Parts: sequence; structure tokens; C-alpha cells
Amino acid sequence: MEQLSAGQKLDKAFDKLGEKKTLSFELDLDTDAATLKALDAKSDPEPGDEIPDEAAKLLSDAKITLTVESKKPLAESGEKDLVGMAMKVSSPGGDLAEYRMIGDFIYLRADADTIGKLSGSPVPPADELPPEAGALKDVLQGKWVKFSVKEMEKAGLGGQEDEDSPSPAPSLDAKTQKKLMKSLREVVAREVQLKTVEGDGDTEHVTATAPFRTLMTKMIGGIRPLAKDLPPGMDLPTEKDLKDAPNAKVTADFTLKNGELSEVNVDLAKLAETAKVKKLGLVLRMSDGIKPTAPADAKVLDMKQIMQGIFSAPGMSEEEFGDEGFGDEEF
Repeated sequence: MEQLSAGQKLDKAFDKLGEKKTLSFELDLDTDAATLKALDAKSDPEPGDEIPDEAAKLLSDAKITLTVESKKPLAESGEKDLVGMAMKVSSPGGDLAEYRMIGDFIYLRADADTIGKLSGSPVPPADELPPEAGALKDVLQGKWVKFSVKEMEKAGLGGQEDEDSPSPAPSLDAKTQKKLMKSLREVVAREVQLKTVEGDGDTEHVTATAPFRTLMTKMIGGIRPLAKDLPPGMDLPTEKDLKDAPNAKVTADFTLKNGELSEVNVDLAKLAETAKVKKLGLVLRMSDGIKPTAPADAKVLDMKQIMQGIFSAPGMSEEEFGDEGFGDEEF
């Protein structure tokens, strides 16, 4: 039987992910509200800007799930090969927001009331909206709505290709992706200590440990020669930007089941330094995923009609909307 090193096992596990056509990722912040409050206090926020208890509780409990479906194996896929995508933010109390892209349509639903309370900007009751709001009422009631990307482009609400519209940012081409992955793998091979740990039955673990600042500095250094080939707007941090980052050792635990990568658990507690932290980690789980489907009974959201309805409402002209106190504020 072939004896593989820890690094070879990880390489094979990632290659198996790339062979799939449908894949789901679930991201979970493994911490509690008290830890998030302690980290927030360490950042010395301005009075009144502290993270609310409700938001800290939500962040500690929330999970993000992303599913992608392609016509080709994901390792060979480009943007044009994706036929379905879904993203969901959920909490123990229910789903907070969900997004699906299937064909030409984008589908949305959200718990607007909960999100509004957490953000400090409560949303108005659906029955207070004017008739022109149409399917926007369904949004506020947590129902599915949909809109056509092509129709939005025709309506001039984004994505149209005219002289004044910026061209879409290019994605990484296959050649640059291969160079990038080669560079990052070389850095990992030099800087990261890998070790295989036996698990139960058909499960085993590979742990990867490295000083955080050193690893980030080396990885960014490996990417920097490719900067000219990266899409516009992808500005890389300098070594000066990274010099204040903690250099404590961070460990990632990769769970392999029958040779396939099923979970990654990263312990970030040491990066908190002097903050009182009980537990602080990131957990990423992988599965074959369920093919994204179009929700039944989703109402069409006519964005152009909605905007016209809002601006035609009493006391809300487009000029007044523009003067609602946003102009002089800094963000």
C-alpha cells in the first residue's frame, strides 16, 4: 500500500474536491458572544459604537452555506460554466437571508424584520408601503422574490454595456490560477508544519501549524509577482501593513474521510492576544451539496417600477432622497 506524506494526502484531498460538479461549503464561526464582545472592546470602539449584544449573539450562532453547480468539474470551470449557485445565512432561530442564481434569474428572500433590528434600522411594516411597491412587500414578509438579470440590464439598473458603463472586472485566467496555486503551495511547503493524526475508522486528520504573520507575509510575497495579472481592485497588503499582525502559531485541522476533505477547523484563539477569549475558531465543512432549484411561487421584483414608485411617493422626490444626510458624511 502506498504510503503518502501529510502534504500528499492534502493535495489528493483538494484534487478530489475539484473533480466534483456540485459542492457545498458551510462556514461556522466557532466562538461565543462573550468572546466577540471582548475582542470588540480590545479594539477600543468609540462610545455608542460597541457591538450590540444581539449582534454578537447572532454572529456567534450564524452559519453561511454556499453551494455551486457547474456543467464541468469545478477545477476546470469558468464563470460561464456555472449553472446554479445558492447562498444562505442561517441561525438557530431560522434563516436570515438566502440568495439563489439559476439561469437568468436571481431569487432572494430575507428575514427583514430581524436584520433591521440587528442593524439598528427597523424596516417599515409591509402594509405601510404604497401599492407601487409591488413584490417589495413580499421581501419584507420574508417571501421569495425574483428578478431577471437581463431585464435589469435593459432597465438601466446595472450591468448594461454602454460607453459610460465600466467593463466588468476580469476573472483570473486559467494560466494565472495555476501560477498562483503553484506559488502558494511552495510557500506552504516551506513554512507550514504538517502532521498526520489517526482518526476513527475511515477518518484521519492532517494538522497544519504556522506562525500567522510569517505565513501571511510569505504568501502575499509569493502572490506579488503576479499582481499585474490580477483583476483590478485586488490590492495586496504591504509588509508594513502586516507588521502589526500577531505572529502566534495558528493550527488548522483538516479532516479527511476516505481520502476526501470533509472539514477544516482553524483555531484562532492565540491571535486574540490579551483579549479574554474562551474559544475562537473557524469551521469549514464540505459536502456534495444539493442541486440549487428555483423556489416555487417567487414573485417578480420589478426594480425600475419600485424605484419610480418610491420617488413618486409624497415627500420623497429623487432630489430629496439625495439630500437625506448622506452627502457630507464620511464612511
